[in-house]
Amino acid sequence: QVQLVESGGGLVPAGGSLRLSCAASGRTFSSYAMGWFRQAPGKEREFVTAINWSGGTTYCADSVEGRFTISRDNAKNTVYLQMNSLKPEDTAVYYCAAARWASHEGYEYDYWGQGTQVTVSS
Repeated sequence: QVQLVESGGGLVPAGGSLRLSCAASGRTFSSYAMGWFRQAPGKEREFVTAINWSGGTTYCADSVEGRFTISRDNAKNTVYLQMNSLKPEDTAVYYCAAARWASHEGYEYDYWGQGTQVTVSS
């Protein structure tokens, strides 16, 4: 069992930056791939980025490529999402999730956090 808790969301002007954190419980964190997804009001949940268990491989949606960076610290059981050059269209609830392997597909993920709101003002 893995429990995930996101933090770091908030209100930021367009062009600004935020760093989200996702703290995981349990001793098996390092065996999981981690992903970030987001859901804007009235829209379906979408994949943002993912990282494999070691941190050596990452995947990123085209919409955030070059602006968002995922990283992890297995010693701290934490995964991060650094978001730069934020746009109003990045406004959403951001969720972290854990899976056996990194994937774009939400159904591949076994555990989910409760989400943290990110709002980008224009």
